[in-house]
Formats: sequence, structure tokens, C-alpha cells
Amino acid sequence: MQETGSPLSNSESLPEKREAITDQQVLIVGGGHVGLSFALLLAHHGIASTLLEKNRYPTISPTDDRTRSHYLDSRNTALSRRTVQIYQEIGLWDELQSHACRIDSVQISEQGSFGRAQLNKAEEKVESFGQVIENAWLGRKLLLAAQQSPLVTLIDNASVNAVAQQADGVTLSFSNDDAAESEQQLQASVLVACDGRDSTVRPLLNIGTTTYDYQQTAIVGVVETDKPHEHVAIERFSPAGPLAVLPLTDPEGDGNDEYQQGYRRSVVWVCATGEETKYLEDDAHFLQTLQQAFGQRAGKFVTAGRRGAYPLSRVLADKQVEGRCVIMGNAAHTLHPVAGQGFNLCMRDAHVLAQMMSSQVLKGEDIGNAQLLQRYEKARQTDQKRVIRFCDAVVHGFTHPNPAIKFVRNMALLAFDKLPNIKPLVATYAMGLKS
Repeated sequence: MQETGSPLSNSESLPEKREAITDQQVLIVGGGHVGLSFALLLAHHGIASTLLEKNRYPTISPTDDRTRSHYLDSRNTALSRRTVQIYQEIGLWDELQSHACRIDSVQISEQGSFGRAQLNKAEEKVESFGQVIENAWLGRKLLLAAQQSPLVTLIDNASVNAVAQQADGVTLSFSNDDAAESEQQLQASVLVACDGRDSTVRPLLNIGTTTYDYQQTAIVGVVETDKPHEHVAIERFSPAGPLAVLPLTDPEGDGNDEYQQGYRRSVVWVCATGEETKYLEDDAHFLQTLQQAFGQRAGKFVTAGRRGAYPLSRVLADKQVEGRCVIMGNAAHTLHPVAGQGFNLCMRDAHVLAQMMSSQVLKGEDIGNAQLLQRYEKARQTDQKRVIRFCDAVVHGFTHPNPAIKFVRNMALLAFDKLPNIKPLVATYAMGLKS
């Protein structure tokens, strides 16, 4: 892992930053997938950033762990087609693809009901609907790319204490156990907080949130079936909530190989909060429950890996811009995992802001200008609101017990499957190609 050294001031941005096309710098708080991706997007445009992460990053090298070390013990993310395109733009997709498995078809149905629909890549004339990638591999490759970039400075094990804004910049105070000083400061033109649902920066900026508790918990893990997945994603709705079984790469090779028969699948199982223990601790019960919910669509569920439980809530920042500061990622909008829209929405946010900052630099103007950041917030509202409404409509619509509503939603599924022009429109939005 690269050494972070002393915090940078405006006067010593120096040799490490000599490839930047501007002296202006960006501070990023939160070094998860969104924060690292945003730093790499900025670097692609020649903009330097300093990224602070509260946890300590693992020590890795480009030659470590080329094979899968956790065969059934990993979390995974469904990347939309647009997110894949963004990683292609910054030259990272070739590194990511070996641990990603494309989705060629999506099957949608409701347990115990007649409604069903299917999306196929051939019908929609696309290469795939997206890719399912192992989180550990995505994080590893993003971190390595950031460590190797001359335009990204990483400071981990850093706790943010205060944020102060001036007319021409932002000052951030933080503590770092690796440094001699008890508190240090960084200055930049703009600050972007990607520090998660329980953001530290958000309350420091006096930005509140609107929170809704779904009273559901997602059980997330990896299973193995006796039937190859054939690159099919299965979305299944049950009285407890939406469920998903997604295709994964095999441990020995590339999940995009046309001839490979993959049997690993990522599972998101939603249950009422308070019921998660029995699904976490009893493999046989978990497999039996999956079998009952999915029938033979995925074949027989034969092996279950270690699982994690994640309480589900919607957390929306009351605003996403305050002066020279931007709230991004889960700090701005934490969504229900239904249809896997959350991370992909965050990536579209990051991509738009990086492009707007790049345009500002090329015009010789301030990348932290409040009007520019407010234009960014306004530009992203339509896409964000559409995704939030869609996620909530699916969650509430498919868990409502009223028989009349159940009949209507199953008729809607059939209509979606049969009526012309509807599927291409929905698929385009789901792939993030129209936002």
C-alpha cells in the first residue's frame, strides 16, 4: 500500500501531482467503492484528489490473490450496463471482468401467483443487462488503481473531526493514528462526502435526513446449485419481500466464457427483521427455504456459504450540496436493494459530477463553485427520484397482502411481458442507459 505521508497543503501539492491539469484539488471522505471510483474518475480527467478513509486499508500488491480465495463466502454487486461502461471509460473494466459474470436474461415472478415476465438480451439487442461482480474483487482493484494513480493520495485510519468552508475553499480537520500530530488539516477547492449511510460529514454540515425503516433484513450470501445458471438472474417476490438469485463466476475461470457451466449464485433473501437468525445459523433451513421460494427455477440448492444480515432502510439526505461540499453515494441516498439499483445510481452521480468538474477546469473556472455544485444536484434529481420511486413501488406493491392488489400486480407482470415497447423502455432505465 502506498505511504500517505503528511497531509497536503495547497503550497506543497507537488511532484506527486505534476500530471494534474489544474492546481485545484478535491477532498473525498469515504474510501469505499463509490469514493474510490470517484477519485479514479477525477484522475481520468486530470484532477487530483485526496481521499480519507476511516478504516485501515489492507496491504496488497498487484500480484497477490489472483485466484479466488473465498469460494462461497463473498458479497456481490450487480453492475448495470451503464456502470460497466463507466469502468470501461477509465480503463478499469479489463481488470474487473475476470470476477464478473454477465446477465443475459432476467426472470421475474411472484411466489404462488400466475404473473411472470422475462427479459432476454437478444430481444433487447444488448450484449448483456449487466454484470454481477464479487465485492472483494471490485474493492481490491479499485484500491490498487487508486494506489497506483499519481493523482490520488490515500489517507486511511483517518477520523474526520470538523469541516469549515471559506469563500475560496474547504478546510477539513482529522485525526490519524499514524501521524505525530493529534489533529491535522487539509485544504481543497471542494469536498465530496462518500462516507456511507451513517455519514460523519453530513451532520457536520448540518444536513439532516429523511429515514424510512422497511422493517426488513436482507440475508446476503453465495449458494451453489446443481443446475448451471446459464447467465440467468431470477427476481422472485414473496410475502416477506423481494428475493434475487444472480449468476456468479466459477472459481476456476471467467464467468463470461460462453462454454463454462457456472453453478455459483449470489442470493439476496429478504425477511422480516427479527427473523434473520434462523437463516444465518442453519444452512439446511436456509437452503430449504430458498427451494420452497424458488421451486426448480434454479435447480436444487445444494450448498450455502457464510451469510450476512443487513437491516434495510431508506435514508435520504435533505440536500446534497452545501456551499463547496457535496454529499454522494449512500450518504446521499441509501436505498432498498431490490433490482440492485443503489450502487449504480451512485456511479451515475459520480460520473456526472466528475464530468462537470472537468468542464469547469477546461474553462479555467472554480470546480468548487457553489452554483456549479447546485447545477449538479439539480441535474441528478430526475434520475434519483425515478429510482427511489421505483424501488419503493416494487417493495410495497409486491408485499401488499390485499388479494385485489395481488391480482393487479400479476396482471401488470403479464402485460409487461406481452405488450410491445414496454420491455425495451424498462430495460433501458434498469441498465442505466437512460437517466
